[in-house]
Amino acid sequence: MSKIILTGDRPTGRLHVGHYVGSLKERVKLQNSGKFDEIYIMIADAQALTDNAEHPEKVRQNIINVALDYLACGIDPEKANIFIQSMVPELTEFTFYYMNLVTVSRVQRNPTVKAEIQQRNFEASIPVGFFCYPISQAADITAFRATAVPVGEDQLPMLEQCKEIVHKFNSVYGETLTEPEIILPSNKACLRLPGIDGKAKMSKSLGNCIYLSDEPEDIKKKVMSMFTDPNHLRVEDPGQVEGNPVFIYLDAFCKDEYFAEFLPDYANLDELKAHYQRGGLGDVKVKKFLNNVMQAELEPIRARRKDWESRKTDVYDILKAGTEVARAKAAQTLHDVKDAMHINYFDDADLLK
Repeated sequence: MSKIILTGDRPTGRLHVGHYVGSLKERVKLQNSGKFDEIYIMIADAQALTDNAEHPEKVRQNIINVALDYLACGIDPEKANIFIQSMVPELTEFTFYYMNLVTVSRVQRNPTVKAEIQQRNFEASIPVGFFCYPISQAADITAFRATAVPVGEDQLPMLEQCKEIVHKFNSVYGETLTEPEIILPSNKACLRLPGIDGKAKMSKSLGNCIYLSDEPEDIKKKVMSMFTDPNHLRVEDPGQVEGNPVFIYLDAFCKDEYFAEFLPDYANLDELKAHYQRGGLGDVKVKKFLNNVMQAELEPIRARRKDWESRKTDVYDILKAGTEVARAKAAQTLHDVKDAMHINYFDDADLLK
């Protein structure tokens, strides 16, 4: 069986470092591993419209932004098909059929949907499209026969729901759909990077992000303003590293060689943590080190992004070519799905018997 990846992001803004450590970095690694036959990376504009229907220009403006961030991080259009969700209308048809296989109460129980409804203050009036987006995600995954879906930890409930839809479809109509596996980041600190304000999730809407395209002075300003251990008031006070965003970011981004370059008093992160925990190490010194680490990590990404920005016509062509490949794949799967459901009327000679 072919090994296929499907993953993607909503184009509601530029991508941030949470996206990078949560899934983008892993995608590049998987893309370059040579273990996958096909890779599809979706710019999920139709999904973004489920809570931006009145502001389609926000979604439209960010299509190219997300594509630029992908290319800047190392997604290679020779190895991966980057495509625009709404340009593959077959996905809407899959969603429509799958809606009949899922109950309203099951969607209501989805923890990711619950959390996002709360975050967007949708409790009183949830758009049907937004409510159904786990079903739409299942359509996206199964349309490409994805065997692997590299995402952040918060998407686990969505993958579980997708697997349930696959099982239900296959039990009703016969073995047709492929069951996917989730691939989480190997570094546990990357499962869910907090915002710079200490909030549990980095989010564009909360304004607590460091963007992949941020300029050096913006990165520095954000790092130096980061939330740390609220009880670490004086340098001599013992500090807490668990749950401390500055150390979570160091867990996600730091390499031992950065100590030799930027903070030679310590050999590695364990030594730095131990000093902070026993007291005698101030937050400013740790933040300055984190700033140097972030600058080193993001500088090559920003440089590649600026190069692609000067060639936007090429980016447009990449999206167009990727979308054509994606549409052909989805059409083939849809043919098989309709065949299994016996709704392929004009291909079915038995209909007249």
